[in-house]
Amino acid sequence: MTQVHCTPAQATVLEVLRQQPEPTSAQTLYTLIKQKQRIGLATIYRALDALKRMGRVQHRVTLAGKTLYNVVEQDHHYITCLHCGQSFPLNMCPFQGLEFALQHSRSFTVYYHTLEFFGLCGPCSDQDE
Repeated sequence: MTQVHCTPAQATVLEVLRQQPEPTSAQTLYTLIKQKQRIGLATIYRALDALKRMGRVQHRVTLAGKTLYNVVEQDHHYITCLHCGQSFPLNMCPFQGLEFALQHSRSFTVYYHTLEFFGLCGPCSDQDE
């Protein structure tokens, strides 16, 4: 991946995002960062948008419509319950070969990919019976 220099705000957002154990919302990042330095929520959103375009941050939208961000270190895959909204990470990727083939057969740089399956978790499935 080509190294692109970050603005100070982008570097701060990236640093704080790296410290989060789970994908995090822009509002949570704002709360964490404003405790240490003066920054606006709009600046957080602009930084996240720029970092996405650089391929350094990825996002996913929950069933509740909340956008969660994390640093691109590995691809993320989930199974998500349509009833309770919980997402469970998967620790495998069935598309690594496809990603490799796309990268090498076309002039396209893949930064990351996502995969999400939707259905019912065990407890919610039991409730529906």
